Amino acid sequence: MDPTPWTVTEVGEKLRDGSLTPTTLVESALARIEKHDGSLRCMTQVFAPEARRRARALESGAPQGPLWGIPYVAKEILSTRTGRTTCGSRFLEHYESPFDATVIERLDAAGAILLGKSNMDEFAMGSSTENSAFGPTRNPWDASRVPGGSSGGSAAAVAADFVGFGLGSDTGGSIRLPASFCGVVGLKPTYGRVSRYGLVAFASSLDQIGPLAKSVGDAALVFACIAGHDRRDSTSLPLAPPAHAGLGEPLPGLRVGVPRDWLGDGLDAAVRHDFDRVLERLRDAGAVLVDVQLPHASHGVASYYVVATAEAASNLARFDGVRYTRRAGAASDLATLFETSRREGFGDEVKRRILLGTFVLSSGYYDAYYLRAQKVRTLLRRDFDAAFARCDIIAVPAAPTPPFRLGEKTSDPLQMYLSDIFTVPANLAGLPAISVPTGMSDGLPLGTQLLAPALEEARLLRAAAWLESLVGFVPLGQRRNGQGG
Repeated sequence: MDPTPWTVTEVGEKLRDGSLTPTTLVESALARIEKHDGSLRCMTQVFAPEARRRARALESGAPQGPLWGIPYVAKEILSTRTGRTTCGSRFLEHYESPFDATVIERLDAAGAILLGKSNMDEFAMGSSTENSAFGPTRNPWDASRVPGGSSGGSAAAVAADFVGFGLGSDTGGSIRLPASFCGVVGLKPTYGRVSRYGLVAFASSLDQIGPLAKSVGDAALVFACIAGHDRRDSTSLPLAPPAHAGLGEPLPGLRVGVPRDWLGDGLDAAVRHDFDRVLERLRDAGAVLVDVQLPHASHGVASYYVVATAEAASNLARFDGVRYTRRAGAASDLATLFETSRREGFGDEVKRRILLGTFVLSSGYYDAYYLRAQKVRTLLRRDFDAAFARCDIIAVPAAPTPPFRLGEKTSDPLQMYLSDIFTVPANLAGLPAISVPTGMSDGLPLGTQLLAPALEEARLLRAAAWLESLVGFVPLGQRRNGQGG
């Protein structure tokens, strides 16, 4: 059997019955990376010797752990003792973390094999993975298109069948947008369900770690392994990982909220057509469509880019040329050292967001911008509470457009920011959300996003798996192998 393309669930069974070995999987993944990543640039680091040693060590004992022998990739923003943790930035180009993030520890305990680190927008600031200091990642469906961002490297690596799953971080859609653009599943859990210990912070009240995978079942399995309380993270909720039973079973009577007022004129015609088709399939299968109102969702992007940039300006103040790896060589005094180190180390998008965040927090503008954005955030939470009183889940497109071309939006930051219009509200409200591939437009994948009340990942995943079974989306690897058309 060629172990790629594959899903975690399918390969896990073969690992346990002995028809596959961890070494076979690692070698197959490394071969695919060697063959294809030169053009895609999903990976920033490949840990070939370490992955091979880990595979041999696992083979010396009986299979243990739900992810035993499964290779995966981690976004560059996650701290790992192996290799470097660069955050896609020249500032941290040579930084080596002395510890593993909690999610890395938990995947290690589950038997998974870290194959390498994946590319990303610098410090997770971007929607296309074009802002990386190490070059852009390309979409495996069409190398002229972006994979979405900022977790584009992980999404592309999964879509290209390098690995069965990847880890990303989601501040305003950075898991769900690339999942939609790359035709994979991307889950953003409830804020606090997954420990952020070891995640280099962008916006601390918004960031959340989650999986990208080929199926909802795989995403649920990985989520169960990484979720749970962590005393090292003060925002971690004291809850055990939820059980996920009945994935893919019919859910007749499921109330699906549709915020039609949110679907404005900027929605691409192909995306609207796919979303209408998804709603029709859900209705035909027994779901009940309910019109709901989210009157403040239209202000989500504006509020997000005030809150997120303000927190980014605070979090990135630590990068000053004194304590971390980038230091200007010809600074005559401390102020010049700070200025020159940051000018050399940060890319344009990071500088833009730091400046914006500093502005909205400055004297005379705090009340007008930051405080008002936080008030909108509260109103948005109330909107979701009212909506979920009338429905079980909410459905919207994951992105307003299909994957766009490389360079198409880099000169217009506002248009780039609007790519997150359907994803940022979940982060502002701290809700779980998932992107499921549901259709195609001119050979490019489209995704539908489902949202659920806080802590209702079990409900969300059941609904997503049901939707997945209804649409029957065929992944890229199967299409290339002539399966599913």
